[in-house]
Amino acid sequence: MSKNVLTRRTVLATGAAAVLTGASGLIVPARAKGLAPTKTMRGGANNYLPGAPVVERIGGGGFWMTGTVRRAGDGAPLEGQRIQIWAHTTEGHERDPHSHGATLTDANGEFRLEMPQIVPAFGQPHGHLAYDSGDFETVFLRPVMDSASDTTLHADFVLKPA
Repeated sequence: MSKNVLTRRTVLATGAAAVLTGASGLIVPARAKGLAPTKTMRGGANNYLPGAPVVERIGGGGFWMTGTVRRAGDGAPLEGQRIQIWAHTTEGHERDPHSHGATLTDANGEFRLEMPQIVPAFGQPHGHLAYDSGDFETVFLRPVMDSASDTTLHADFVLKPA
């Protein structure tokens, strides 16, 4: 016959284990969490020009802006979404209309647009991107490059229905 001994040490050890396990979420049933929407970045809308045309390339090219567009919640790729891109480049300032252009996402929700090399503005090499087509909430991004000599910049959008 086994004897169940309930000591102070057993109670404290069991209680501590329960607290630690609960804090890590292990006692909560596993649930799939939805993909949260992208928040607009501070400074992302600077020099935004509504209605920039869809273009094959901005200027002479040489630099690639890439990214993905997915739906908030389930993360499904969104085809045919218009992403506007603009930046301070070797060919113009980010406020110049010829420094703006838009592209559409493909079946995988990916976009890619060639443009002139981005150069630092206010000490930071950065680009601007916007989703502003109306089916989803508008999002402005302002990603900063690791180095002014980088030749690509990648940005991902997770959009929330409007």
